[in-house]
Order: sequence, then C-alpha cells, then structure tokens
Amino acid sequence: MKSFIQELYRNKTLFFMIAPTLLFFIVFSYVPMVGVYYAFTRFDFEGGLFGSEFIGMKNFEFLFNSGVLWNLTKNTVLYNIAFILISNILQLLCAIFLSELPGKLFKKTTQSIMFLPFFVSFVLVGAFVFNLFNSDNGVVNTVLTQLGLQPYDFYVHTAPWKYIIVFFHVWKGLGYGTIIYLAAIMSISDEYHEAAKIDGANIFQRVRHIIMPMLVPTFILLILLSLGGILKGQFDLFYQIIGNNGMLYNSTDIIDTYVYRSLAVNFDIGMGTAAGLYQSFFGFVLILTVNYIIRKVRSDYALF
Repeated sequence: MKSFIQELYRNKTLFFMIAPTLLFFIVFSYVPMVGVYYAFTRFDFEGGLFGSEFIGMKNFEFLFNSGVLWNLTKNTVLYNIAFILISNILQLLCAIFLSELPGKLFKKTTQSIMFLPFFVSFVLVGAFVFNLFNSDNGVVNTVLTQLGLQPYDFYVHTAPWKYIIVFFHVWKGLGYGTIIYLAAIMSISDEYHEAAKIDGANIFQRVRHIIMPMLVPTFILLILLSLGGILKGQFDLFYQIIGNNGMLYNSTDIIDTYVYRSLAVNFDIGMGTAAGLYQSFFGFVLILTVNYIIRKVRSDYALF
C-alpha cells in the first residue's frame, strides 16, 4: 500500500489524466453489477431489488430445462462465427486487392465508397431489408411477379434469414475492416517488395510470402477481440431486421434480443438478467480459454 501511494504521488499527473476514464468505468460498468442479483430473484416491482423473493438458481434452471438457452446460445455463437470468419476474410482480401491497385484517385474513391455503409444506421438497414423482401411490394417479389413466378413470403419462412442477416452484417462492416487491414499492409516496408521483385516474384507470390505472413498478427488480434464478444450479438441488426416477428425466432433469436423482450416486453427482469449473466460469464471464460491456447502456441500473439 505504501509503495502504491508513493507511485501515485510520483506520477500524480498521469493518474490525474486517467482518472476520468477510471471514473467512467466505475460508474457505468462496475456499479451496475449490483443488478446481477436480479438473476437470482423473482422480481417484484413493489419490493425492488432487495425486496424481491430470492429463488436461487431457478431462473437458470428454467432457461436450461426449457431449451430456450440452448437455442439462443446456438444462434448467437453460429451467427458470430459466421460474422467473424466471413468478415475478416473478405476484409483481408479487399485490403490486398486495394493495396495492389494502380492509381491513387481510383483507390481513394473505392475506399470511400466501401466505407460509406459503416455510417448507415441499422434503422435504415432494416428499412432496406423490408423494402427488398416484404411480400406486398418488395423489390424481390416484384421482380419474381414480373418474371411470372410465384412471390415468396420471406417473413414466414426462417430459411433465408440466416443468409440475409450475415450478408448485411458483412456489407455494413466491410469498409471499416478493410481500412484496418489496409493500414497494416501500408506499414510493411517497401524493401521486402523490392527484394522480391528483384528475385523475380510475381504479385501472387508477393502476396503469399510477404503480405499474408505480415498480416497474421493483425488477423489474430482482430479474431481474439471479436471472440471476446462472440456471445454478444448485434442487437441493432437483429432487432431492426426481424423486429417482433415470432415466426422467425427459431433461427434468428439471439441472447440480446431475448434479454430485451424479457425486460421491455414481458417485464421478466429476473429471467432477462439470468440470460445476460450467462452471456457475460460464458464470453469471459471463452476469451480466457482462447487466449490461453494462443499463448501456449504463439505467446507473442496473445492479448495478455
């Protein structure tokens, strides 16, 4: 304790600078953790937090025994795996293509166009999807009708939505991720490329033996950061696209949307908190496990 006080006094300016950040996390991240107690209660609005009936693990037992938690976990994990893998691979490929394109004007214009969807709100994405796929006057069904085919009611069939959701998630984040990989590619010294050209290496050989190995640390770091939130789904994306359409819940319901309905629609605060606590704990264990494995294999790529 004495050494900490001495360190605090010696670097008081640095500690003062970081104080607002610490205060932010204490107020908005750690103080609200008191609400975790809701997960072990049958919440009563009259009793409040500590006046509600304590029921132990019964909320968790219901989630496990009803099969709800399994379906939510499966959907959340599978969607996030698809988001992480497809997004990172396409972002990496687009960054490599852009880095090799001639002409600065064309390259900058392409980057700007790819980056635009990142600033489109999920409300507008939901409007795009509805205008594309609704059964009355959606673009897809209008085209099918004009071709003499039967219209397809997307909002009563679950099969297409896994592809629709993944597509729009990848589309929205493609430009942002590409810029990150492109910045990593730009940091590679030109000496590597010049030496490879002297040795007669073509563009594909340079990509394979120079660019790809150099991007491995960035790729692994982004994957690790994404894995930390693998149980935290894109609530805005799912809610704005699917909304409250119960017919699609079997294949599109994730933990975040379930927690939202439990709290805002069903007012079952205990059940919603239990699902949220399970989500946080599972994600915490997952990131520790993956980081431990990577530290054993390649310690220099681990987060901590």
